[in-house]
Amino acid sequence: MEEYLTLIAAALLVNNFVLTRFLGICPFLGVSQHLYNAAGMAGAVIFVQTLACGVTGAINQFILVPAGLEYMQTIAFILVIASLVQLVEIFLQRFSPPLYKALGIYLPLITTNCAIMGAAVLCADRSYTAVKATVFGFSAALGFALALALIASLRERLDLAQVPRCFSGTPIALITAGILAMAFMGFAGLGAG
Repeated sequence: MEEYLTLIAAALLVNNFVLTRFLGICPFLGVSQHLYNAAGMAGAVIFVQTLACGVTGAINQFILVPAGLEYMQTIAFILVIASLVQLVEIFLQRFSPPLYKALGIYLPLITTNCAIMGAAVLCADRSYTAVKATVFGFSAALGFALALALIASLRERLDLAQVPRCFSGTPIALITAGILAMAFMGFAGLGAG
């Protein structure tokens, strides 16, 4: 149990995919103007990354490694992730059209979100079981959601602040993300990952 708690803390805070590993920066900056859009993207990433890590972990553990086909990991992982994104897209289009419309181009970008692929590859490199990969994927996705919610909240407040014109928009978002990354580096003493 302690091993899983360490894994969760490391994925959520210590090695946050966005703020310490710099994976998933495109949706992090692109969807973080409003908290509503950020929450939708975070939910989609949590769902896709958790399932992707579980499924790719199982495929790796039970099919690729026993058959000596580890070199097929990238192709197999891309196919799994793309399929899961299509399922999320169909679900959102049917049950939440406003959220589907709000996410726009960023929903298909989950397919190429390096945070999701990075999580799957890290699980395979670390030889995680399917269960451990699922826990890691969920924890890392929660860390992504936390970072996304934080930056979206800050960017909404920055819209009301008097920011020098040369810093408005993306520059102040990058500066804010840098400060958040430094704050998350303070969690480095909690554990290794």
